[in-house]
Amino acid sequence: MALPTLRIGKYEIQYPIIQGGMGVGISWENLAGNVSKNGCLGVVSSVGTGYRYPNYVKLKDGRPVGSKYIHNKEALTRIIKDAKEIAGGEKAVIGVNILCAITDYDRVVRDSIEAGANIIISGAGLPLRLPEYAEGSDVALVPIVSSARALRVICKHWKKKYNRLPDAVVLEGPLSGGHQGIPYEDCFKPEYQLENLLPEVLKERDMWGDFPVIVAGGIWSKEDIEWYISQGAAGVQMGTRFVGTYECDASMEFKKVIINAKKEDIVLLKSPVGYPARGIVTKLIKDIENGTAPEVKCISNCVVPCNHGEEAKKVGYCIADRLGDAYLGKVETGLFFSGSNGYRIKRLVHVKDLIRELVEGIPSGQEIPQEVDLVKT
Repeated sequence: MALPTLRIGKYEIQYPIIQGGMGVGISWENLAGNVSKNGCLGVVSSVGTGYRYPNYVKLKDGRPVGSKYIHNKEALTRIIKDAKEIAGGEKAVIGVNILCAITDYDRVVRDSIEAGANIIISGAGLPLRLPEYAEGSDVALVPIVSSARALRVICKHWKKKYNRLPDAVVLEGPLSGGHQGIPYEDCFKPEYQLENLLPEVLKERDMWGDFPVIVAGGIWSKEDIEWYISQGAAGVQMGTRFVGTYECDASMEFKKVIINAKKEDIVLLKSPVGYPARGIVTKLIKDIENGTAPEVKCISNCVVPCNHGEEAKKVGYCIADRLGDAYLGKVETGLFFSGSNGYRIKRLVHVKDLIRELVEGIPSGQEIPQEVDLVKT
């Protein structure tokens, strides 16, 4: 089947595929720009932008100091503008993913809009005040939810207080990379799996309007996309698949960690944010278990739930420092997030070829053109 277009607010996306926003430094200008250039929605992560342009920020021990510099306005502005340039210019559509849990959430929303973001996607908590922070702009607002109940709470609050509804909603199941929206034990229960959540979320959406429901978490192929669309979804969000591209902003060391991962290496981890996060078992994870991980210093004060490093000390690591190290290619001390299907990435491809595979399908036995295979080390 030919895939339909995806409309979010006033923006029409050629293909119903959103590239998930991945921080720190996995989806910045190069990945997001190239995804939008090739007909899907590229999404910049607003988390940890100070790592992208350290010359813009104040550093201590190589880390951005405080929320002003870890989630830096000047760096984010340049990333968004460069992503648009790659995608085709000022009229290109670029999304920004902003975690509700980050420190200075309201400021980062306003920074994103001022820098030219067209669509804001926001999860890791309920973005109840997002319309307030986006007031006066025509940016499309897309909350991420993990249940029909969460969507109900958002719609009820937004409608009553701001007289508006989401322009779309992303329903994220527990096979996604990074932070989950439900407790650890629920991630394994059938009723919390994406395919079982979708009917209830569609039913709840119908109570409020006809905005698109976009599904995320564990989606891999054109067949997956077609199946979810046949079940009522308007499109899909895919993150980890885009890590396996040349254009992904992650370090080559990060990409090798994904490529070398086995299925059993991808597990749910404890996080200072308070919810489990899906990532790859590396030396860091073993060091955390043994109590020999790098010391928690809380230089960046990146997320509110961590309470200035108190929660980080309980779980044994600073999430900003460890994600920062992964972006910098420091394999021994980096934290590497991945969706449940990350182990299926075994070589790098170009964004345009991955999107062609997802949109058109690849006949059996035909490989996607590529320049270089990564050999396991």
